[in-house]
Amino acid sequence: MVKVEFLGPIGKKPVEVEAGSLKELKEILNKDDSLKPWLENSAVAVNDKIVQDLDVELKNGDRVVILPPVCGG
Repeated sequence: MVKVEFLGPIGKKPVEVEAGSLKELKEILNKDDSLKPWLENSAVAVNDKIVQDLDVELKNGDRVVILPPVCGG
């Protein structure tokens, strides 16, 4: 299982899912219509490292964090 955390205004509680890659995880998370807009614009970290490639393999116990864009002043 992979633990997925959603930061900031996404407002979702962490979930655990079976996924072998970020690409597979994105397909699973896209089934939730409220997440689709966030997934298009958010950064992703796997085990505290920002990644940009959806081909990243995931292992049991990995932690994926969805980091939405923020603005401040």
